[in-house]
Amino acid sequence: MKISFLIVTKNRPDDLRLTLSKLKLLINTSLHEVLVFIDGCKATEAIISDFSWVHWTVSKQSVSASPARNTLYKKAKGAIFIGLDDDAHPISENFIETVETTFKENSKLGVIAFQEVRGLFSSDKEALKQSISGENYFSNDFVGCGFAIAKEVYNATNGFPVWIDIYGEEPAVAIEVLDLGYDILYSYDIKVNHRVDVEKRKKQGRNYFRFERQLKNSIRLYLVYYPKPLFKIAKLLFHNFKKYAISDWKYFKSFISVFFTTLFKLPYILNYRKPVKSSTIVKKETIKSLKY
Repeated sequence: MKISFLIVTKNRPDDLRLTLSKLKLLINTSLHEVLVFIDGCKATEAIISDFSWVHWTVSKQSVSASPARNTLYKKAKGAIFIGLDDDAHPISENFIETVETTFKENSKLGVIAFQEVRGLFSSDKEALKQSISGENYFSNDFVGCGFAIAKEVYNATNGFPVWIDIYGEEPAVAIEVLDLGYDILYSYDIKVNHRVDVEKRKKQGRNYFRFERQLKNSIRLYLVYYPKPLFKIAKLLFHNFKKYAISDWKYFKSFISVFFTTLFKLPYILNYRKPVKSSTIVKKETIKSLKY
C-alpha cells in the first residue's frame, strides 16, 4: 500500500458518508486504503455496508479520539498515513501526487500539515476560491483535520497518546517527531475542506468542554515531555485563570476540576513521562507556530 487514509468518527454519519464518497473518487483502492474507527456510535455502524472497500474498526464503547487513533494507526499498511476528520476531505488538484512528491523532496520530513479551508461550500471549486497562497514553512505542530505523516516516522514515536482523550493529541506526536530530528512542514499547496459551519460556531460562543480538555491535556503534555515542566505549568495556569476562570463561573469550575484531577491523576500521568531533549524544546519554541 502506498497511502493509508485514517479517520476516527463519532456521531456524524452523514459527514462521514460525504467524506468517504469524496475519497472513493480520489483513490485507487488497489494502491491505497481507507481505515475508519467508529468510536461508540450505533448510527454510524448503519452505513458500514454501503462502503465495502473501507476497513472498519468498531468500538461499542467510546474511547475518545486519541486512543482511537492509537488503535487505528497500528492497522495501517501504507508508507504514508493521511489523517482526516470525518467532516474533512481533500480539495487540491493532484492531491496524492503532491503529498508523495513533498515527502520525496525532503528526506527529513516527518509530517505535512495541510491548509485547512473552513466552511460549507456548494462545491470544491468554491472551497478552493477561499484558500490562500503563500510560501510553505516549517512549523512546530499540525492539526488532525488534515495531515500526512510518514509511516516510519509515526512508528518511531509512541503514537497518538492514550493518556490524552481529545484536543491536544497532535502536539504530543509533533514534539516526538521534532525530537527524532524530523521536520513538520506547513503546505499551502495541499488543501482540505473542513466542512464546519463557521457562522454557527461563532454564535455558539464559549466552548467550555474544549477549554477544559485543552487545559488538562496541555498540563499533561508538559509533565510528560518537558525536562523542567513546573514553570510552564504555572504560567499556563496563571494565564487561563486570569483570562477565563476569573470572569466566568463555568470556566472557573472547569479550571478547578482540571487542577484537582491533575493532582489525583499525577502518578498515572508520570508513568508515561519521557522528557525530550532540551534542544527540542528550544526548536519547538523558536520555529514558526501553525496558522489556524
